[in-house]
Amino acid sequence: MQVLLKNADVFSGGFCSPKDLIINGAADAPVTVDCSGFTVFPGFADVHVHLREPGFSFKETIRTGTLAAAHGGYTDVCAMPNLNPVPDSPAHLALQTALIERDAAVRVHPYGAITVGEAGETLADMAGLAESVVAFSDDGRGVQHEERMLQAMREAKRFGKIIAAHCEDNSLLHGGYIHDGAYARSHGHRGICSASEYAQIERDLRLAAKTGCSYHVCHISAKESVALIREAKRAGVDVTCETAPHYLLLCEDDLQEDGRFKMNPPLRSASDRDALLEGLCDGTIDMIATDHAPHTAEEKGRGLEKSLMGIIGLETAFPLLYTYLVKTGVISLDKLIALLHDNPCRRFGIGGSFPENCTVFDLSAQYEIDPDKFLSMGRATPFAGKTVFGKCMLTFCGGQIAYRDESIRV
Repeated sequence: MQVLLKNADVFSGGFCSPKDLIINGAADAPVTVDCSGFTVFPGFADVHVHLREPGFSFKETIRTGTLAAAHGGYTDVCAMPNLNPVPDSPAHLALQTALIERDAAVRVHPYGAITVGEAGETLADMAGLAESVVAFSDDGRGVQHEERMLQAMREAKRFGKIIAAHCEDNSLLHGGYIHDGAYARSHGHRGICSASEYAQIERDLRLAAKTGCSYHVCHISAKESVALIREAKRAGVDVTCETAPHYLLLCEDDLQEDGRFKMNPPLRSASDRDALLEGLCDGTIDMIATDHAPHTAEEKGRGLEKSLMGIIGLETAFPLLYTYLVKTGVISLDKLIALLHDNPCRRFGIGGSFPENCTVFDLSAQYEIDPDKFLSMGRATPFAGKTVFGKCMLTFCGGQIAYRDESIRV
């Protein structure tokens, strides 16, 4: 049967046109939903999500993570491989895919690891994994050895796969846990220098140019990273990159002595944030990913120094970006949809047909972000209490209802 979305403003090519949309297979009996005043977008895609299963289901599960994704308007998420076991072989990947097939509310595209156990020493079974993974990454850890990354890029090139790199030079960390800036110095914290990020990006860009590998840089946070990637694109290197909402909307000036403000890479300076916004506007930054990284309340309740790194973001990304970038005129709504759907889907070969894969938002709805209303098991967000516009009302994935606001009768 079908759901009729009546009088919806359908977003296409930068414009919204009132239409009636039919979603086939979404209900047991024909249903009409009055969508007057609502806007329909293609389902969003997040190429950087931690679903924590298998191995860490006390933080998040495939089920709760994908329900959170649907609540945020996402129909496709790419799941990072820092799991137990790490998906570094077909047998290990099979444990993850079995959970995905059983429990996922939206499409989940798993990453394969670059190295065995993400330990950075021996290459994973990239040949055995290539057909079943969206890309290769050791996210959470930078590949420290240049020769190992060179080998990985050559293998990825051979199989037509992307290397998605968490760029972090361990030799430059010196026990730091927030940005090495004014806040760290004035509050007695150990800092993480920007060079720990951009030095590996510089190395990898050189290797990508040498191998012709499709290369993607995860969660960039530093102005030097933006400049390096901009120049590499001009030189013809096959590189894309992402940043996250928190790096675009916050900086070290917003830090509080609270684990909700601790993530890796850290919130950097205002000048870094401004460079990221510039890179977003000029096309250097191709997409926005959340780096959704749930932890338990206890793990995030130890302050800046001792809390684990990572915050959640699937359920807040669109309203935050719409409110603080689109409504303020920094970027257009068309640009935001390109960053959340068009570009990640094109680069990673994911996404589905419209309207079977879409999300419906009430852009006029205003509310405060309340972590207690999240569907994710995680609660740690620096945006708690922020006022935003844009409430997800419905998300369809593959013609099925993945999320429905309680006010919608179906």
